[in-house]
Formats: sequence, C-alpha cells, structure tokens
Amino acid sequence: MNRITILNTTIDNLTMDQTLGLIEKKISQNAHVHHAVVNAGKIVEMQSDSQLRQSVNSSDLINADGQAVVWASRFLGQGLEGRVTGIDLMTNLVKLASEKNYKIFFLGAQEKVLLELINIYSSKYSKDIIAGFRNGYFKKEEEKHIAKQIASSGANILFVAISSPTKENFLYMHRKLLSKVNFIMGVGGSFDVIAGKVKRAPLWLQTIGLEWLYRLYQEPKRMWRRYLIGNCKFILLVLREKFLKLI
Repeated sequence: MNRITILNTTIDNLTMDQTLGLIEKKISQNAHVHHAVVNAGKIVEMQSDSQLRQSVNSSDLINADGQAVVWASRFLGQGLEGRVTGIDLMTNLVKLASEKNYKIFFLGAQEKVLLELINIYSSKYSKDIIAGFRNGYFKKEEEKHIAKQIASSGANILFVAISSPTKENFLYMHRKLLSKVNFIMGVGGSFDVIAGKVKRAPLWLQTIGLEWLYRLYQEPKRMWRRYLIGNCKFILLVLREKFLKLI
C-alpha cells in the first residue's frame, strides 16, 4: 500500500473502492485488519496523546476521514487521493456483509439508538448479518468481558461507535482478544446518523468539505471547542510542518 506520513500520522493513500477491495480480500483470506480513520481533531489529539498516536499509527489500514486532512496532505506535498468517510465505508461494508454472508458485531451508542440501528439493518438486509451488539456505556473493568463476548460471537466485522480516544485505546488494549475478528473499525457517531438521531450534512456540504460546519450548527454547545479551537490548532500544525520543510 502507498502510505504517507504527515503531522506524525500515517495514512494510506486509497480511494473508497480500493479500501473496500482490500477489506474484502483480507476477510476472504481470514486475515485480521485493524482499521482507523483520522480527521483534523484526532490528529491534533495525537500530538500530545502518545497512546492514541500509537494505537492509530499501528493500525493495519488508516483512511483520511476529514477533508481538511486531504487538503493538508496536498499543501504539504503528499497529496491524498481523497477522503474515505467512516460512515460511507461502514454503509458499504454492511451491504457487503449481506452479499457475502459476513457477520457484524455493533458496539457503542445509547441503547435506544443501537436497537434502532439493529432494527433498520435487520429489516433492510437480514438478522443473519448480526453477530451481536452492545451499547457503549460500560466501566473500565467490564472491557475485558466485552472483548471476550465479541471474540466468541463469530463476527467477521466489528464496528465501534465510541468517542476518541476511548475507542482507539479500547481496541489497542484488547487487540489480542479481538484478533479473531477479521475487520475492526471505529465509526464515531455513525450509529446516531443511521438510526436517525442526528442528521447528516447535505451532500453539497459534504462535497466541499464543510460537513463539520453542519455538525457545529446542530450541536454548538458540544462541538464548538472541538471544531473551532481544534481546527485552528490543526491549521497551525500544518503551517509549522510546512515551514520546517522549507528550512
């Protein structure tokens, strides 16, 4: 795979179709793939959180979820093909699971949201694709039991809808137990969107890379610090790396 490194972050330079093809191949080979996505906010966190940085950079497959990361890569002379959004990859993989008889374990979100998600996918495809599910509210001491539950479920795919860095650290800490699952992926707030709790930005905003602005509009109290302060920090990091390349 063609990999680039910017801002202490490793990213695979793949399109959506290339990513899907690689995942399907790995599952058919009964291989194990730990997947991660990065956006501007996560890259900012990775600068000071060494455990998060290690858990992301040690992943087998890393996609750029945020458009800002794609723009930054091009500005820094390592142009990515484009973004591979977590929610679109998840949606494509659920469809693939239905076609290939793969089984999926869904971990995360509130119980009400999770049950709605399971109902939607069971109705649209089949209950047969569901290996198991568990909401995202649990104590630290419950983590090992949950990892064992996932490992024994027979799942080919695990989707984890827990916020960063808890999600990445959970997957990294229990990677040996979860190695029985062929493909593991963190999906952020995708369960909320699929279940209808949160609306996704209109397609035209997605296309121009301003999906984050719609999230900020929807949840200003929760998202203002993440996007306004986080994005400013990201821009400063990019400018600093560009300057260091020039000297």
